[in-house]
Amino acid sequence: MFLGILKGDLRISLIFACLLYNELNMSHKNPPIAKKVEKELIIHDDVRLDNYYWLNDKEDKEVISYLEAENSYYETLTAHTKKFQENLFQEMKGRIKEDDSSVPYKLNDYWYSTRYVIGGEYPLYSRFKQHLNAEEEIMFNGNDMAKGHDYFSLGGIAISPDNKLAAFGVDTVSRRQYTLQIKNLETGIVLEDKIENTTGGGVWANDNMTLFYTRKDPVTLRSDKIYKHKLGTPTSEDVLIFHEEDDTFSTFIYRTKSKKYLVIGSFSTLTSEFQILPTDNPDGEFVVFSKRKRGLEYTIFHYENYFYILTNKDKAENFKLMQTSEEETASEHWQEFIPHREEVLLEDIDIFKEYYVLSERENGLNKIRIIRWDGTEEYFLPFQSETYTAYVGSNPDFDTEILRYSYNSMSTPSSVIDFNMRTKAKDIKKEQEVLGGKFGKENYKELRLWATARDGEKIPMSLVYRKDTVLDENTPLLQYAYGSYGATIDPYFSSVRLSLLDRGFVYAIAHIRGGEYLGRRWYDNGKLLQKINTFTDFIDCSKFLIEQKMTSAQHLYAMGGSAGGLLMGAVINMQPNIYKGIIAAVPFVDVVTTMLDDSIPLTTGEYDEWGNPNEKEYYDYMKSYSPYDNVIAQEYPNMLVTTGLHDSQVQYFEPAKWIAKLRDFKTDNHQLLLNTNMEAGHGGASGRFESLREVAKEYAFLLDLEGIIA
Repeated sequence: MFLGILKGDLRISLIFACLLYNELNMSHKNPPIAKKVEKELIIHDDVRLDNYYWLNDKEDKEVISYLEAENSYYETLTAHTKKFQENLFQEMKGRIKEDDSSVPYKLNDYWYSTRYVIGGEYPLYSRFKQHLNAEEEIMFNGNDMAKGHDYFSLGGIAISPDNKLAAFGVDTVSRRQYTLQIKNLETGIVLEDKIENTTGGGVWANDNMTLFYTRKDPVTLRSDKIYKHKLGTPTSEDVLIFHEEDDTFSTFIYRTKSKKYLVIGSFSTLTSEFQILPTDNPDGEFVVFSKRKRGLEYTIFHYENYFYILTNKDKAENFKLMQTSEEETASEHWQEFIPHREEVLLEDIDIFKEYYVLSERENGLNKIRIIRWDGTEEYFLPFQSETYTAYVGSNPDFDTEILRYSYNSMSTPSSVIDFNMRTKAKDIKKEQEVLGGKFGKENYKELRLWATARDGEKIPMSLVYRKDTVLDENTPLLQYAYGSYGATIDPYFSSVRLSLLDRGFVYAIAHIRGGEYLGRRWYDNGKLLQKINTFTDFIDCSKFLIEQKMTSAQHLYAMGGSAGGLLMGAVINMQPNIYKGIIAAVPFVDVVTTMLDDSIPLTTGEYDEWGNPNEKEYYDYMKSYSPYDNVIAQEYPNMLVTTGLHDSQVQYFEPAKWIAKLRDFKTDNHQLLLNTNMEAGHGGASGRFESLREVAKEYAFLLDLEGIIA
């Protein structure tokens, strides 16, 4: 990128003719101004003018030039924080144990674990035969495998039933398109079998020769085909087992915990369907478990001669558990096992030989309920705090009385606990270490507050801050939320977050509608034609915090990523004056155009989340909140927007176009920064510590606005 600066003139000329730089003074720094190429987008007799549609083509050198110009501008405006960013990075890295390891779990006579070595960005995947004091077998060394790649992800390790082979996927682009391979764990040789464009994982049949896997559509990246591969045969001869032809559905395959069945699943936002095949009969035909019916969601679990079905059948919006025999699996044969409850969301079930374990949520809080199959005992694990996160961990072993679960809160580091369901004895296998000698959970306060939304709903928030932080109008506060897909952001511990808390910030998670914190109704009331509730909930939480004098508009910040980036874009269009700064990570902001383009990954599968804008009702509603379509001439907060060139979830051009349009319309001199990772995708940098540099950029942006560069 060549920038020629004309001496004595503020104008900057860019050699590439594709870009225009207008004279614009912003604290004596000139941002790149993207050229305008008018494009009319017409549907339902409505015309939208998109001046930056040309940015959609990343093969165009002009597009890359613009992104690089934005990166240069970001580097210029943040140059004074570079040392601080490095200090933040070292501080955050210093709290993390470099040579850390996971708690081993047992599967099929082996103990499996991951561990890190000092200086390594990626884990080593290892196992021990029968006993943990046996010789360590290193199956994969992520650091060696990542050499020569700017991005690296190892996914979906699947061990064959005889423990001799491991299927694994590798992505070196960050498009979540994995190349599937097979390694002989006895010889260490990676077989010649190489399958492109998969989801990364595989599922073995009991013959140790047949591997089932999922392929993606090369354009939309929708997981749409299940194939069968036989060892020793060319991958070109792999057999197509199932093609999910409905482009609003995706497909996957897994193996039941009982090891008796292979299961193909098909799912959309509102509907699911499964097919089953005994693992002993890999060349047989999969049989539909129960035919799909729009609005019927179900998930299946196998135990002895029965299937257990977690489902919303018969308007059970918070789900219930049903039972049916292996011989009669259609929904008309399902019998109620755990009834639906209005105030309790049934989220999951784990099955053991003597017990089954229910994961529930009541009033926003996780509950773990343990029940003996013979009905002689039932109890909950006790959790006393008002705001915490507890969840069932990895429990692949069926014949055990030990339940592994995890617990943490916003001030309490995570613990991995083995709980004996018979004796009720707890064994804390690991507590997250926070290094550096400065952390003590007793120094932090966490609480849950309830804001009143404009329609009267009570919106919960989880907060954490140092006990010596004074809460008043001068207190900096970062408010975070997601609010889509029914995904719940539980109040979790973060050692990285301490870099904000120890500098006087309050951190708040707003559990807004669109997630499932308060049950399925909470989700349903924050999607489709009620999506705006998500945005107004967030704003009303912000106003509540200001009214309670816990912060003020001069010190309130907001952050969200992906669909949470959509939240940020909508919020600042609707209420820009109550935030000093916004961080929008990989933001989904060009909603209407994206949802009208069925060639873009995720589009067709998300009509039940956002609506199908080919229908006028949904088009009009979507257009009313789409951040890109609603940019107007007004003052906006200081903003840092991040994206990845190879993002497969939210394409890079959405934030790029948004920034270009904001530059054209905004009437303020606040910072507006776009930082594109030219080597990464939706998840950012792949390395364990390298990803912290991205967090350091975000925190430095916030702390700089507060005048805290130390």
